[in-house]
Amino acid sequence: MARVARWVALVAVTGLLGLALLGFLRDGPLRGLIGPDRPARSTDAVRLGPEPGQSVSAYLAGLPARLPPPGGPEVPALVQFAESLDAPSVSRLVAGARLASAVFRVPLPRVQTALRFQPLSPVDLPDPAAAEARRLALGQAAAAREAESAARRLTGRSAEVARYEAGALDASAPCRCVLAVLVVGDRTALETVAARPGVRAVDAAPADTPVTAVALAPLLPEQTNTAAPVPDDGPVPGG
Repeated sequence: MARVARWVALVAVTGLLGLALLGFLRDGPLRGLIGPDRPARSTDAVRLGPEPGQSVSAYLAGLPARLPPPGGPEVPALVQFAESLDAPSVSRLVAGARLASAVFRVPLPRVQTALRFQPLSPVDLPDPAAAEARRLALGQAAAAREAESAARRLTGRSAEVARYEAGALDASAPCRCVLAVLVVGDRTALETVAARPGVRAVDAAPADTPVTAVALAPLLPEQTNTAAPVPDDGPVPGG
């Protein structure tokens, strides 16, 4: 009986300690890491872009069927360009849809450069096109800082590539570095964007998909047959 009593006491003390720790995490300095302040996030995400190894022609042929129905709600969509573009060109091509985020990539022949995903903060300017271009420029500057950080952290060829990317993404110099953007729009807006020269693909998410629940995997301009890795045997300028 004495042994049972000791086990009961141990369980009770452990339970109290657990409750105390839970309260500390929820209400103390680490508030928001667990508990009702930060609900559990689903690991599911809607992929926008081709599957690895998928036929490019098959992927492109299936995109019209993924557009929202006429009169339906706005949905997120990945706008992929035939080549990387500068910010003013992108703002003109996606006019009529709302920008949410951008994918930056410095083009370099036969070199695998990074895809840098940047949310686009609101900008208050009277000219909508100028505001969108400014948002993209701010996103490009953030991508440049990310590349600079990577260059300091990495070594060898990877560091050389990151240093080149950081220089190219420097917002003080023109850069055709916008590979794709995530927009929000209804069917009419997305069809209009898709029909513009320079737009390669518009991949729409299902209705009721929030912009935070998509995984972006844009086509690269070099991927013409299949969505396969591009060569990485070219020289890095300055390397």
